[in-house]
Amino acid sequence: MKNPSPKPYFLLDSGGGRRLEQAGDYRVIRPALNAFWQPSLPESEWNKADAEFKRESGGGGGVWNWKNKQPPREWTLSWGGLSLHVKPTHFGHLGFFAEQAVNWEWLRDCLRQMEPRRKTLNLFAYSGGATLAMASAGAETCHLDASNGIIEWAKKNQSLCPETEGRIRWICDDAMKFVAREQRRGALYNGIVLDPPSFGRGAQGQVWKIEDSIRSMLESCRRILDTSQPYFILLSCHSQGFSPLSLGRCLAEVFPEDAALLESGEMVIPEADSARRLPAGIYARLFKR
Repeated sequence: MKNPSPKPYFLLDSGGGRRLEQAGDYRVIRPALNAFWQPSLPESEWNKADAEFKRESGGGGGVWNWKNKQPPREWTLSWGGLSLHVKPTHFGHLGFFAEQAVNWEWLRDCLRQMEPRRKTLNLFAYSGGATLAMASAGAETCHLDASNGIIEWAKKNQSLCPETEGRIRWICDDAMKFVAREQRRGALYNGIVLDPPSFGRGAQGQVWKIEDSIRSMLESCRRILDTSQPYFILLSCHSQGFSPLSLGRCLAEVFPEDAALLESGEMVIPEADSARRLPAGIYARLFKR
């Protein structure tokens, strides 16, 4: 018997510093610190949540409080044209970022306008939403993350997208080291995606701070982009201190000849049955046809 399709994800409501989500089989509440407005749904709808994540003071982690159901280890859902394995993490994540769906569709659109089997690279690739979007659009995609565990999660996601079989190269490495090595090899890509963290450490203790390292990272990415052919680059982040304008200027500084093609904005999650949207990060991107 064929397995049923995963149930979809919906953002049901937001407000009061929280968001109410229907994540497949489960209704959950998570923080949304920029949701300064009041919720639109009645409290009775919020009370139907299976779980709520609450942050602990003094750190980035927190605790999931489950109500009447046995806490699930993991489950599947569909969003942005993908089927995904999700699970509740200590940091309140579910293993995907719903706001990236608009970027996944943008990547598919870019690749539809390019020659088949273009080479693409996804840096800081996490559980692989952008990787799968590009591979499902026909690209030969390199997926890079510094965590073997996260790469295994991304491989499980690929198992739900059989059309991407054989199109993804999996690499566990520090992003800066890998890009430098690709440059020495003379490797070139037709598209690069990067969603860098605010702060991180590599396996050998390398320190990444986005405000200090983003310029050198973008310059290194430019060196492995085949700018003689149609190409794209997508930069997104969730870091405080950055705005769509500032992120766009970072990209324009490294690609000045194509600055007129650049677009930047907020990543948002639409609320179900509403025209309201929840802002959840920023992006800057360009596509040179």
